[in-house]
Parts: sequence; structure tokens; C-alpha cells
Amino acid sequence: MREQQPVFQEGKMGDDTATLHMDGIPADTLLKVKKYLDCFHLSLQKLQEVSARLRKDLVRGLGKHSHHRAPVKMLPTFVTATPDGTEKGDFLALDLGGTNFRVLHVRVVEEQQKVLKMDSQICAIPKEMMLGSGEQLFDHIADCLGDFLVSHNLKGQTLPLGFTFSFPCEQKEIDKSILIRWTKGFNCSGVEGEDVVKLLRKAIERRGDYDIGSVAMVNDTVGTMMSCGYRDQSCEIGMIIGTGTNACYMEEMKNVKRVEGEAGRMCINTEWGGFGDDGSLSDIQTEFDVKVDKMSINPGRHVSGRNRAAAAGRLTEEKLLFNGQTSEVLLTPETFDTKFISEIEEKEHGLENTQKILTKLGLKWDLVDSRVVRLVCDAISSRSARLCAAALATLANRIRGNRRLDHLKTTVGVDGTVYRKHPNFSDELQSMVRRLAPQCDISFLVSEDGSGKGSAMVTAVAQRLALQSRLLEDSDGEDEEEEEDN
Repeated sequence: MREQQPVFQEGKMGDDTATLHMDGIPADTLLKVKKYLDCFHLSLQKLQEVSARLRKDLVRGLGKHSHHRAPVKMLPTFVTATPDGTEKGDFLALDLGGTNFRVLHVRVVEEQQKVLKMDSQICAIPKEMMLGSGEQLFDHIADCLGDFLVSHNLKGQTLPLGFTFSFPCEQKEIDKSILIRWTKGFNCSGVEGEDVVKLLRKAIERRGDYDIGSVAMVNDTVGTMMSCGYRDQSCEIGMIIGTGTNACYMEEMKNVKRVEGEAGRMCINTEWGGFGDDGSLSDIQTEFDVKVDKMSINPGRHVSGRNRAAAAGRLTEEKLLFNGQTSEVLLTPETFDTKFISEIEEKEHGLENTQKILTKLGLKWDLVDSRVVRLVCDAISSRSARLCAAALATLANRIRGNRRLDHLKTTVGVDGTVYRKHPNFSDELQSMVRRLAPQCDISFLVSEDGSGKGSAMVTAVAQRLALQSRLLEDSDGEDEEEEEDN
């Protein structure tokens, strides 16, 4: 077996930043710490292997008969085009994904080639309503939407609506989405197994004083791609990197075996967070991953702070941190927030931030401890960035292969707190993608409100396609009439 390369090689985070963090750490301590962190290093060759495994899983997820056992689910979204810049009009958007939900009015202005977010309103969902009946929940949503229409002088207009519903759903059509299960503290009765669009429409009918037009169900990743797609029409991939990660991309319809039709393209929500759930990544799984999985309600998802806490705990056991003394706070699950990593690795004030966070976690630290913690965070962030790069490169290479292109030029719409706020993550990811997809010229565009503007844009594109389809049907009829006359 080839010897593992040192952890601090190849790439910005694994090189310049790590060297900076190593300053002030005694040589013997540094050698012992690096021994534990070696397992987080992923070489270019290993990342190419990971990409090849994901490529196979994408095909399994798209298959009609292999889908049910595929860890990467590759869900059809029924979004069949990206914006072309001609979209225009007024749209409503609903964004439900937690204890608050948003109602938005979005105006798309074709002449100015931009989306103008007109107004938005946040509505709270009381705790008891999160655990009550589905009818009560959707009545509350319908009430808030009705109040919004009145307060913004929109009552009487029948506007199309984009609905971002951030819970596990099986989408059947653009306007039909079945809730698989509640998450995030919700457990409303009578909703699981039901079409959430139908439940919303029934609640609006019960109110009886307003109506909505066509509805488009929107996954937040798709919203990210679409909100960026209006600004850059070459955007055909959406990616979110936050506490978890996911991506979508435009796939050839002929490869989407679970949906009828072979012409054109459809956006696929990969749900790539499931990659490795079948054990296919066990060779790169570390002892820290295993420990986190045992404590986690979402095993296998390691973009967040739990891995850093596990690694810090192990180094503490070996008396390489905090003189071997941990704290109750650090041992409590979910206390090491994802945002801590960005603050710890911040270039100018990272050391100071680290010390404040360690104090907040109830730990007795010295200067060496704070430098070692930064080193641990850097090693794990670097692995996360490289794994995301491998997954993204797989999608870009697939699009290029699908279209039989020698060279692909495309844009990725991105969102998520880790990508937005981590000081090095985006640079490391982009650098590694270039190496893993050398025949792809990939630009990155940070999303502006994917769940708001993005869902409106999905609705706008669906409306544009429906209008084009109606115009085509009308013209076909005219051709038939002309042929009959002749």
C-alpha cells in the first residue's frame, strides 16, 4: 500500500494557511498532531477515484429500476429550462422551511434584465401549530398570504406562485409534490403522503376571498441555480454548501428514465448528501467520522462543526490539547457551530476568535492550544472543500460528456453559509475543480435569495414555456387549416 502523503500539501488551505497556523507550535507537538490529521488529506488521485464512484451512482439514481436502491437519489424536478432573459411579470413566492416562513412579491423586468424583489413579509409559526393538524398549518399560511396581498395592494390579481417547501418530498410534476416525512421539528397530522400544493389550494379555497395562479414547487438548490440563471444564462448547476450540501444540474431527458419523454433537458436534484451511505466511501472515512455518525441523527454528513469537535476531543484524550481536560459544553452534541469554523480560520483575527470560542466552550486553553485548534479546523475544512470539488467536477464532466463537447463553459450558482463565509473554502474548492475537470471552464456566481427570487424565476420560466407551447399549438392548427384549404 502506498504511503499516505503529508496532510499539508497541494492547495491553498492545505499549504499556505496550514503553514501560518503551524507557527508557534512546538515541533514534537506538531509531529503528533499531524499524525492524527493525516487521515483528512485527500490526494488528487483519491479525489479522482471518489469522482468515478459518484459518476456511477448518478447513473444508478437516474435508472428506472436501479433508483430505489441508489444512495444518490437523482430526483426529477420537472424544471425543463433555465432562464433566457425574456421572463417578465409579477410573481408571488412562499418560502417554508422552519419556524418562520416568508411571503414575497417579486417583479421581473425584461427590459432591465433583472429581478426586482418588491416586498417580503416574515410570518411566525407557533410551536403548537408545528405539532397540530395540517389543515391548521395551511390555513395559517393562506391567512398570511391573504394579509400580504391586502397590505401590498395585490388583492384581486391572480398571480402565479413559487413554493419553496424545504422538507423531503417526492415531486410528481412541477405543481405536484408529495411530503415524504416532516423534519425540523414539524409533525403536523394529515400531511405526510399528501400533495402539499393541493393542501395549499384547499386552504385558499376555504378562505374564499382570493385566488392564486399556477404553482411551481421549488427545491432550494434549484432556486439557487435559477436565481443565478437570470443573471448568467450559462448557469446550469446549482450548489448549496452550508451545514449540509446538495446540488442540481441540467440533465438530458433521454437519461432521466423515470420520466416519460426523450427530448430536451430536465433539472435533476441530486441529493448528493446521500453519497457514501452504502459504504462506498468507507476507505476515506476517518475514526472521527465514525464517532460523529454514532452520535448523529443525520449520519454521513460532515460539512458541519461536529467533525471538528470529535477531532478536538481525540487530541484532548491524547493530552495534545487543553492539558487533557475537556468541558461539558464541548462534549454536548451540536455545540460546535458551523459558523465557528469560519471565525477560527479568519486570516486577520482568527487566533483571537479561536480563543473567544474556546472560552465560550468552557475550555482552559493556552496559546499553543488555540494554534492547534486552527490547524485541526484547517485540515477538516480542506477535506470538505476537496470532496465538494470532486462532486462538482463529476457534474461538470457529465454535462460535457452528455453533450459530446471537447470543452464546456458553464456557471455554477452557489449558496450556503460555509461557501459564503469561510475565508478559504471557495478558493480551495475552485482550485481543485479546475484540476479535476480540466476540460471545463467553470465560473461561480453567488446566489441572491434562491428561495425567493429563485422560486419566482422557476415559476416565470414555467409560464414562458407554457405560453410558447400554446403558441406552437395554435400555429400547428393554422397550418392544418391552410393545408385543408389547399
